Amino acid sequence: MKMQNKRKKSRRKFLQSSGIIGVSTLLGVQTFPLSSCSKKEGSSQTIKVLTPEGKLMEVEANQLQEVHHHKPTSSKESRKGIPGKKFVMVVDLAKCKNARECIKACEAHHNLPPDRPFIKVLKIQDNPQSSPYWMPKKCFQCDNPPCVKVCPVGATFKRSDGIVLIDNQLCIGCRFCMAACPYSARVFNWGKPQPIGNSKHAHYSPETSTPSQVGTVEKCDFCPDLLREGKLPPCITSCPNGVLYFGDANEDAVTNGVDTVRLSKLLKDKAGYRYLEELGTEPNVYYLPPVDRLFPFKE
Repeated sequence: MKMQNKRKKSRRKFLQSSGIIGVSTLLGVQTFPLSSCSKKEGSSQTIKVLTPEGKLMEVEANQLQEVHHHKPTSSKESRKGIPGKKFVMVVDLAKCKNARECIKACEAHHNLPPDRPFIKVLKIQDNPQSSPYWMPKKCFQCDNPPCVKVCPVGATFKRSDGIVLIDNQLCIGCRFCMAACPYSARVFNWGKPQPIGNSKHAHYSPETSTPSQVGTVEKCDFCPDLLREGKLPPCITSCPNGVLYFGDANEDAVTNGVDTVRLSKLLKDKAGYRYLEELGTEPNVYYLPPVDRLFPFKE
């Protein structure tokens, strides 16, 4: 519990300093219906509210709960990105023990079936003399993305904030982007998507990647729908070992939900590198070498 409180406080402090938090206030919050009033702790005061059906009711103030109503981002708006941001991720290979909580959280948020994960955790052994280690791998959100260049219909695109997205309403399923991606980061929807229980994802937006459509391509998207609400991607907050750091390169700050650090200092001090740097794709995901490991390798 103490660690969870520390994680929440540190995360909020990072979001406030980087300017991510506060975006949701620009989207507007209604306060008159019963489901949209602010919660007041420890109060027996009663408040008259108007229900969505138009009925006037009197309820205790401490029973009210604030609900934010976010309008799904349109396909046109999703191409612009969040102004002033340059999102980046750092993966500390010394901390990963293949807990796979990041995969579970990602699947839950994107309503993914187990056979089409956006995140893969690979067993890597650089040579016969070295010990193997675990390597989480997802889309690298390249600044020079070959996937974008080969798409014949403009379904996949690069945003101003560094994120590469796919508009499945435009995707024709040619899979040219899958062939062009050197990281094998994309998946193809061969089968019927799972039913969606979360109404938030009922209406399609490239920023949520849901609902999925048969015959289209998908991938990790850095969860821009959550970033607009001032929240971190679920893969970051779900990792029990703080393997994944996320933040804004323009602010030179990243966090794993507990620790918030300078991106430049972290990469310099830990000898950070980018996977397959020689390809010239300029990815926005960095790795820290698996030295001084927290856990012994186990299958």
